[in-house]
Amino acid sequence: MGKLRTSFLLNFVIVTVLCGLLYILFFASLHCVTHHGEEVIMPDVRGKNMTLAVSELQTFGFEVLVDSTYETTSMALAVLKQLPESGAHVKRGRTIFLTVNMLTPPKIPMPNVKDLSYRSAEMILRNNKLLVGDTSYKADIASGAILEASSNGKVIEPGQKIYQGSKIDLVIGNGLGKTEWDVPNVCGMSVMEAMIYLNQFNLQPIIAASDRMSEIVDTQTAIVVDQRPRELKSSGEHNRINMGDFIDLRIMQNPRAIDIYCNQ
Repeated sequence: MGKLRTSFLLNFVIVTVLCGLLYILFFASLHCVTHHGEEVIMPDVRGKNMTLAVSELQTFGFEVLVDSTYETTSMALAVLKQLPESGAHVKRGRTIFLTVNMLTPPKIPMPNVKDLSYRSAEMILRNNKLLVGDTSYKADIASGAILEASSNGKVIEPGQKIYQGSKIDLVIGNGLGKTEWDVPNVCGMSVMEAMIYLNQFNLQPIIAASDRMSEIVDTQTAIVVDQRPRELKSSGEHNRINMGDFIDLRIMQNPRAIDIYCNQ
C-alpha cells in the first residue's frame, strides 16, 4: 500500500512538472508565433509598380493579396490603394491588401450623350472613366447640344464597345442652323453702323486697317472701304453667306470716294 502511494505521488509530481513546462513553453512560443510587440510602420507603396510594391512588403514579413480596378489617370499595374494605410503600426505576418491599376483597360458600352448639354455629357463620360477630348461646333439649331461623339476620328454610336480611358471628341450645335443670306453690303458705313447692320444677320466682323499706312484714330467712326466676301460676284450674282460666319472688313479713317472700292 505504501509503495502504491509513493508511485502515485511520483507520477503526480511528474505530470505536474510536465504541465508546468508545457505551460511555460506555450507562452514562451506565443511571442514568436504572434510576433507580439514586433510592429513595423506600414510603408507607402501607392503609385509604385505592383512587382516592386509586393517585393518591398514581403521584406517586412507581410503577406500580400492583390485586387485590380481601372483608373484613367494612373499607369498600368500601379498601386492605387493599400490597406492598412501608410504610417499604420502593423505586426509582421499580417496580410496587406493592394488594389492595382489593370494592365489592359476594360471595354464598356459607349454611353448615349446625344442631345445632352456639354456639362451633362462631360459628367457622364467621366463617370464611365472616359476622357473628354476635343470639341468642335457645327451649324445646328440645337444650341449647345451634343450632335456627335467620336474617338480617333471614328464616330462612336451609343452602346458600341469602347475601352475605358479612350478620348471622346464631341461635336456641339452652335444654335445657328444652316440659314444662308445674301452677303450684305456695308461699304461706306462707319464701323459702328456696319456692326449694327451685320448683327441682324448674325455675322461676325473681323476688322483691320485697309493698309499699313492707314492711321486709325477712332475705330468706331472709321469707314468700311472693302469687305470679304463682297456683296456681288464678278458675274453680278449675289454671294451667299451662312448665319454665324465671319466677314472681313477693311477700314480707313477718312477715306476719299475713290478709296471705297468694294465693288470696283
